[in-house]
Formats: sequence, structure tokens, C-alpha cells
Amino acid sequence: MMVVKGLLASGCCLAALMAMPAVATAQADTAPNTQIGDPVASAKLAADVATDKDADKPIANEVIVTGTRIMRPNNRSAAPITTTTAAEIAAQGATTIEEVLNRLPQVQANAEQNYADSDGRQRIKLRSLGFERTLTLVDGLRLGIQNGMDVSLIPNELVERIDVLSGGASSVYGSDAVAGVVNFVLKKDYDGVSLTGNYSFFNHHNDTNAVTAAADRAFFPSARGWANDGGRANVTLSAGKTFLDGALSISGYANYRRSDQVSLDDRSLSACEVSQTIATGALNCTRSTYTQVGTIIPGGIGRGSTLVNNPNGSGTLLPYNSGPGTSTDPFDNLAFQRNFNRINTGAFVSARISDQIELYSTAMFYRDRSFNTLPNRVYSYSAYGSDPYRVNCDNPFLSGSQRTTLCGSATSGLVPLDVRYRFDGAPLVRTGFENRGARIAGGLRGKVLDDAWSYDIAGVYSLLKSQTIYPAQPDFDRVNRSLNVVNVNGTPTCASVVSGVDRACVPFNAFRPYNNNLALNNYLFTSVDGTQNSTSLMWQALAVLNGDLGKYGLTSPLAEQGIAVAIASEFRAELYKSGADAQFRQTNGGNDARFTQNVLESNIEVQVPLIENKPYTDQLQVNAGYRVSKYNRLNGTFNTWKVEGVWGPIADIGFRASFNKAQRAPTVIEADQASNIYYDRNGRNDPCASTPDPNSSDPNVRIAPTASLEQCRRTGLPDNLYGSAALNCLDNSCTVRSGGFNLKPETAYTKTFGVILRPRMLKGLTVSADRFIINLNDSINYFQVNDFLDGCLTTGLQYYCRGVVRTPGTFRLDSAATGNPTSGYFARGTSNGYKSQAHGWDFQAQYTLGLGTVGTLDTSFNGSLTTRVGNQDSPDAAARNCVGYYGGGCGESMPRWAHGLRATWTALDKTANVSVNWRHTSAMTIGYNAPADTGIPRNEPQIRTFYAGVPAYDYIDLSTSFDVAKRFTLRLAVNNLFDRDPPLLPDSRSVLGLLRSNTLFRYDLLGRQIVVGATARF
Repeated sequence: MMVVKGLLASGCCLAALMAMPAVATAQADTAPNTQIGDPVASAKLAADVATDKDADKPIANEVIVTGTRIMRPNNRSAAPITTTTAAEIAAQGATTIEEVLNRLPQVQANAEQNYADSDGRQRIKLRSLGFERTLTLVDGLRLGIQNGMDVSLIPNELVERIDVLSGGASSVYGSDAVAGVVNFVLKKDYDGVSLTGNYSFFNHHNDTNAVTAAADRAFFPSARGWANDGGRANVTLSAGKTFLDGALSISGYANYRRSDQVSLDDRSLSACEVSQTIATGALNCTRSTYTQVGTIIPGGIGRGSTLVNNPNGSGTLLPYNSGPGTSTDPFDNLAFQRNFNRINTGAFVSARISDQIELYSTAMFYRDRSFNTLPNRVYSYSAYGSDPYRVNCDNPFLSGSQRTTLCGSATSGLVPLDVRYRFDGAPLVRTGFENRGARIAGGLRGKVLDDAWSYDIAGVYSLLKSQTIYPAQPDFDRVNRSLNVVNVNGTPTCASVVSGVDRACVPFNAFRPYNNNLALNNYLFTSVDGTQNSTSLMWQALAVLNGDLGKYGLTSPLAEQGIAVAIASEFRAELYKSGADAQFRQTNGGNDARFTQNVLESNIEVQVPLIENKPYTDQLQVNAGYRVSKYNRLNGTFNTWKVEGVWGPIADIGFRASFNKAQRAPTVIEADQASNIYYDRNGRNDPCASTPDPNSSDPNVRIAPTASLEQCRRTGLPDNLYGSAALNCLDNSCTVRSGGFNLKPETAYTKTFGVILRPRMLKGLTVSADRFIINLNDSINYFQVNDFLDGCLTTGLQYYCRGVVRTPGTFRLDSAATGNPTSGYFARGTSNGYKSQAHGWDFQAQYTLGLGTVGTLDTSFNGSLTTRVGNQDSPDAAARNCVGYYGGGCGESMPRWAHGLRATWTALDKTANVSVNWRHTSAMTIGYNAPADTGIPRNEPQIRTFYAGVPAYDYIDLSTSFDVAKRFTLRLAVNNLFDRDPPLLPDSRSVLGLLRSNTLFRYDLLGRQIVVGATARF
């Protein structure tokens, strides 16, 4: 019933699927062999789509089966696989891989390229279980260091297909494949030259809404009417040639992508960051004291008032936030879509030396630059310390009333003040992000021993260098000198120029509105905050031996194929290091770091066909796998395994099931955080100690402990020491030990069960439904001191109290140890947490219908019904189920139901097609309003009556392509055809901790997108 309800809730049924065309443009005669979740069929379909129109042959014929290393062409996956083909990517006209993946209901949508606080790296998060639990592969080999690489290394045009494998796959690929695997299969064999280009922009109408009303009340401008912006360009040149009757193939590509910035103030829905008054639902804009008219805060006479220069230029001062121009939107210049430019290049080589030896290599390189923008501002003196700015009372820029406000009756001398000024006429301040990466893979493969065995010896070198370049900042001393201005022959001049201290000083008239003096700006902004950098490096060596034991007679008497095995061994060396230049260290402190980790693994897979092509069983097959892993940063070894089965009683129906033990070892950074022990003090005293009363001169007058006697017992303190002064730590700051946890891998037991229907009476139809259950134990988390201490005081569970370690005898939390205290400390660091879960159903369908001379109709459907997503923070906490909720402890979470349904008509000669895509996301509710049985923490004051949820959302996309000439194809696409605004979510930053744009990543943020593309083949 749950399956049926999920489909009905989306307005879909099998009849609708059968009536709509598919995403991929498959020929009708290939459709019966096309199976959802069958990676070989998917590869065949992708090859049919990506046909070289001159030679009428697939440009890629290598089959890489995601989820197993057994190379058997007719293998059907026992685990559900969702495939996105090159045709879907082309129809969408996407500029980044992230955009393509965001459309999959199995992926928690993200926007790392646009998120203001991101470094621009694009990563993948399956099932809302985190980036670090999704393993990313390229042609079956790791992209790079886990949670440290950027999928934008992969150009869209080079992707043959993307396979998303649900559930654990650690026994096949190693650690990290807990939520699943995303495998990018690339196009590598070209014959000729092609030039592909796309250009897109947003065509959006900014409507009046509740945010613009709030902006009007705050006297902020807001965008209205039509906007055509956010231009993106994407150009790829690909070339290749085969030699020696196909024995040698060489190809390469060069890709350039760029994007124009769209700022928050370019959309009416983000005219300002809004918060709501919970009782009334009224919206209010976040305001800033950094105003374009100049904010003046007296430090002497008039102290305690916040004033601004009168916007009319009359030389009077008005109260802050008292009318138009007297306050500012602090985030209007932040990027909604960041400016970026990216260069990708690479080459592929394969050389068949003999039937037993083939050399192959893949090399990819990229450089990505993006920016985050903020207004140009003179900061408050409090950003530098406690010493205020000072202005001279005979400053010629001061009007009479301004002088009286700041100086009273004084006509000379310096008085303290604070100045906060925003220069809108100056260039925006940009924080720059640069990512440079390389991935080189290569090896030998071939068949040996009468073709019964095949081998593949591969190596991968993966490198990512990231750099964050922080912008220039106003120099405190220069601001101060520019405010001390005297009259020299009628010309305002810095006093430091007259004295010769600083002859370059430019006077700062902070007492008139809208100052946009660029010379002043260039003088003040000299203090660069420096540069941070990081390097992620991975070496991988992998050897795989495949054997068909049927060649030796090891075959079930009821099967045609023999037992197949794959034996593999792998070594990985991982490095992460971070650093900064001298200027950054001088301003921000900190130290460079270097972390390393080595991994040695071996695994075996077995595939046993038991029954094939019998009247009572079309197929019965059992698969198994086992892996042993050794990490040099962990004690001992750990193992993962899988057991799978496929049963088809008849050709029309198949059942599949898999049971996996998947594990994730700590990343190289997490491993160091857990094992590298150091200690410091953090200003926290023992909550069980009494402390001197600061309001009394008598040292015997003390304040009672902040924790109760019962709570202190839970920390291991004897009753007779409760409230003892002897428990006070040195300077009331106890020892904090970081690291030292005996970290172990987190473990997930993942199960999938599914059914596949291929009714012969409806030739071309394939439907599948799969249940996935991911239960994660011992999750790797970072614990702060408060996590352990508060939990121990409240519950007394060892889970928490392991972080409060008293010295035997004295029971103090103050350690004299230097380096590795064994007792007398609070703990913090990376350790094993409790549980997380992700449960649900995936539904897929595909139907191809031949229309004779009219062409073909194809459909593709991909839907996901999520039934549980959440965690259980500790043994005493309730298990949390965040499905259909956001915020309030759930982040963005996952909707209960989401799907994509694409329909494509293709002309008989394949010279034209028209495609329509329907994207649906079910309604979501704010977590504060969740019922108690969800386990979501309930915060009564935050329960919402207004803006309590997000309605169901539907988007329609339309695309078409047609051959203008034999070697020239033109494409047009419109995404979000009806220009639907994303949902309004007040408090989006405070509730979710993500966007200042009043909405969620999951939705189309910028409105209707129009794409024009073309491909020329030579």
C-alpha cells in the first residue's frame, strides 16, 4: 500500500508512464533489452543516444557495471541503480554537474557553487547522509580523497552517463560507500572533431510579495519587473582519432565555462533577509549600521546615541533607522549566483598491443575561480580593538550642528567617535576562491589463459589545490589619520600631511552622505587579510583479476553460465595539508597542518548463476563479496561484506535483494583529530566547585556550584567534595584534552529489496520498485566540551561521561601533564557518535513506443518516497525522523516524495526531438511544528502559525534539438517554463544556517532559465 500511495500522491500511475516518452532517445528495437537498474542495458541505451551521426555507431562501447567489479556483459544488478544519460544532461542544458545531480530525488540538493560561504567545490550528498558518506567514482575508480575533491573536474559534455547506486558498496569499492556510489562514466573514444556550446540566462519577473513589502517598510530598494541576467557560457572542443584499425585511440578536450553574478538584490524574494514575528507573521528586514549616508556614533558628548548623516546633505544628524537612507541592507550585494570561470582540459589514450595487453590512460585537469562579494565599508573601530577613532573639533567637514553634537562648545582638540561608512560607489569587496585539480588514471588490462581470466592493473593520481584570497581591509591608523583634517588655505588637508607623518593621506569626509571618493578608498584599503590554502592528494593502486570458472566446468547443472569471481587488492596513500601566508597568520593566527593516511585492502566477489532459462525460473543468481581493510591510523583491521540475490521466475518479472555491511573509516583529517593529542584551557571551570563571590572582598564568601549534587555524582565526584574550593581549576580554566579517542569506523547495515517488471505484452516497458534501508551505527562526529559535559550532568551515561575525566584522589579537572594528560580534563574531538538512518522506496520506469513513420515516444520516470531520514544523537535521545521537515534540527532534510518524469518525441531519422520534463517535490513543514512522535526536538516558542511550511512544487521543463545540417545540431531549452518563484522561508539563515536568500537550495532559485546550444561536427 505504501508503494501505491507514493505513486498516487504524485499524480502518477502506470498508465501515465506508458503514455509519456522517455528521457533517452532509444531505438524501438533496443527497448525490450533496456532495464531500469540494469547497468549494461543503461550503457547500451546511453550508447544509442550518443551515436556518431556520420558513422552511425556508438562513440562509446565499453561497459562499466556500477556496483561490482565482475566483468560479465549480461550481468543484471542486484542493487538498484539510477542512470542519468548524456541525453538528459543535454536536454537540461546544465552548466555544472551539480545542477544535473540536484534533479535526482535520491540526492539532497546543494549549491556549493553559489552558497556564499562555500569555497566553490561541488560535492554530492546522497540520502541526506553527508558528503563524506557518498563515494564518487570516475569509470569505477575513485575521483580522489574522500570529501576533498570537486566533481566540477568533470565537464558535462564528457559524461556518457551517471550511475547512482543506492545503499552500501564498501565490499566492492572500500570505505565511504555508506549512502551509496555515484559513478561518472566518461566518453573516451572520439573520431573527428566536435565543437559544442551552450549559453543560458535567467528570464524572471520580480513580483511584488511579502519581502518587497518588508523592504518598503525598511526603505530598502527592491527589484521589480523583468530581469534578464545570470548569463552562463559553456564551450567544449573535443577531438579524437583512431589508428591501426582501431588498435590505438587518442582523444582530448578543452572546456571553458563562465557565469555572471546575480546578487541577492536582483530578486524581489531576496530584497532583504527577513525574519518573522512569530505571533503575527509580520516580516522584518535585517538592517545594518553600515550606511551609505554614514553612521556616526559619538564617544564623548552624546555618547549612547547612534546617528546618521541626513540623506538630504543638510549637514544634520538623524537617529539611525528613522527614515529613508538611515539604515542599510547588509547582504544585498552577496551573490545569489556567484561569478565563476572554469577551464577544463584532458586527454584519453588506449592502445591495444595484443589480445592480452591494452594500455589505457585518462588525464583531466581544471582550474576554477569564483568570488563572493560584499559592499566596500569602513569598519567600526571595535573590529580592531577597544581604541575608538578620533576626529578634531576644528575639522572643516563638520557642520555647526554636527560639531555641537560631537564636541559641545569645544572648537579644537580631538574627541572619540565611531564611524561606520559604506561606499556604494566603490568596487565591491571580493573574497576569491581558486580550485585547481588534476586526476590522472591509467593502467594495463587484458585477457589471459584462454580468455578464462582477465586482469586490470590501474593507478590513480588525484590532486586538488584550493586557495581562499581574502580582500583588502581598511587600515585602522589610516582611517584615524583621514578623520583628522585641517583647513590649509581653504583646502581640507590631513593633519598628517601637514606634519609630514603621512603625506599620502586622503581626507575622509565622513560627515556628508554618499561619499564615493575612490582616492580615499584606495588610501584606506591597504591591510590585506591574507591567503589560506589547502592541498588534497591521493595515490591509488588497484589490481583486479576476473575469472570465469565456467571455463573449468564450475557451472550449476541448471545454469548456462559458470561461476564468476573477481579478486582485487588496493593501496591508497592520502594527504591533506593546509597553510596560510604570513599576512593571514599575523591577522588571524593559527598553524599550518599536515595529515597523512595509508590504506591497504583486499576483496573478493563471487557471482553464482544457479538457474537460467528454465520453464519454472528464468534466472536465479546469488552474489557475495568480502573485503578486509587496514588503515594505518586505526587499530587492527575491519571487514565489509555483501550478499545479493536475483530471481526471475519468468522473463516478465524479476526480484532482487542485497544485504551489505558497509563501513566508513575516518577521513585523513578526522583520523588526525582523533589521534593527535594536545591540551589547552578554554575558560571553563568545574561546575561542581564553589567560586569566590566577585561582589565581596571576603574570600570565604562563595557562590554555590552551578551543577547540583546529583549531577556532580554523575561525573564521579564524591559527595564530600561537592562545592569544595579545592576543585577550582587554575585561573578558573580547566584542562581540555583534544583527541585521544579510540576512533573506529562507522558501520552501516544496508538492505535493498526490489521488483522489476518487463511485461512482454507491453513491449518496451520496464518498471521497478526498490526498498532501501540504511542503518548507520557509531557515526563519526566532532564533540565539543559542552556535548560531553552537559550530557554527563543530565544523564550520567558513559557515552557522555567519557568526556569528563577526574584525577583519582583529588578529583580535579586540572592536569599538570604536558602533552598527554591521562586524567584531570574535559575532552573534545572526533569520536564515534550514535546512529543515523535513511529509509525509503525508489521507483523507476521506462517505456519506448514506436510510432511508425512518425518516430518514437520515450518515457523516463524516477521517483523516491523517503520514509525515514534522521539520527539519534545519543542513547538517551529520541530517534529523529526528519522526512518532510526542514529546520528545527533537521537542516534541509528530504521531502517525503520527489520525482522527475520526462517525455521525448524523436523523429524517425533522429534529426529532431522535443522533450518535456515534470519535476515534483512534495510539501514540507518547518521542524518546530513536528509532532512528538517524530523525535524532532520541540521548541514551543518557535512553533509557527505563519510561514510554517512549503507547499508542493512542480516545475515544467521544455527542450528541443534538431539537425540544421548533417553536421550541425541546434538545441533550445527552457527550464522552469512558468517562472515559478522558490518558496518564501523567513529566518532561513537562523533556522537552517545556510542561505540568506529566504529560501532553500532544493528549488529553482533564480526563475525561468533559457538555454541555447549548438554542436558542430567536423
